[in-house]
Amino acid sequence: MTDSALQSASNHALSRSGMAIMVLAVTIVPIGDALSKSLTSQLNPFEIAFWRFGFQLAVLGLVLVVLRRRLEAGPWGLILLGGATSAITLSALIGAFVTMPIATAIAIFFVEPLMLTVLSALFLKEQTGWRRYLAVAVGLFGVLVVIRPSWDIFGWASLLPLLAALAFATNAIAMRKLSTRMGSLSIQFWFTLVAVVLLGAGLLAFGRMELVSASGIDLSGPWAQFVLMGALSAFTFFLFTEAFRRTPASTLAPFQYIEIVGATLVGYVAFGDFPDFWTWVGTAIILASGLYVFHRERQASRRSA
Repeated sequence: MTDSALQSASNHALSRSGMAIMVLAVTIVPIGDALSKSLTSQLNPFEIAFWRFGFQLAVLGLVLVVLRRRLEAGPWGLILLGGATSAITLSALIGAFVTMPIATAIAIFFVEPLMLTVLSALFLKEQTGWRRYLAVAVGLFGVLVVIRPSWDIFGWASLLPLLAALAFATNAIAMRKLSTRMGSLSIQFWFTLVAVVLLGAGLLAFGRMELVSASGIDLSGPWAQFVLMGALSAFTFFLFTEAFRRTPASTLAPFQYIEIVGATLVGYVAFGDFPDFWTWVGTAIILASGLYVFHRERQASRRSA
């Protein structure tokens, strides 16, 4: 086997491992979503996101110390972008969970891989043909199918998962660019730190910090849930970073759809929620669009091999 063939086989194996890591990550995510939704009756979405990131930061710091990893630095513009979009993504999704079933919010959020396909072409220079852009347009139509009945029930909250999707797609671009210069643990740490600072500053500025006041910390707060959410977030963030390091962003996009299975199951078991007919129709359109994008990407990869 020639050196080029060996290199090609190695790259293919690395890409497959990235896909497997992404599947694991999106399977775990709905658990954290359910924990967040369970707290929305007690706290505002921004404070839930703040504490979730705060405990995630503590876990990451502990991992850095235990593994004796050096905290690497990178382009601060990308780090700030990654941290800000992390904060927006989580806050917007939790805001949606206040009124919407988890599966419905995630169904709308599924437009993110299609947004990522477009952003990857613009900022990562990944080749994207007109057929994939058409698939993106069809996927956006699927989002409208989901939002239409949801708008009558939930109003403007129906747009929060769409905002989260755009923020997360932008976050993935920043992550991908930084992964060539920094380790995944350092990327996680900096993104999380920026998110904590931004959310904390906002909560203090507007007087919305409910678990901490002038009289001290409310020890009866849901701290065990925050610790679990922080640990899960740190783990899944690491998985996402590793997946994007190993595999092109546009290739990973369809695998994120697996999250709908976990979101539906968790939402039904924990809250008795189940998506309605139009949510399933719109979700099917979005999934079909994403899978077509994946199919075209695979064809393009084979032609260039």
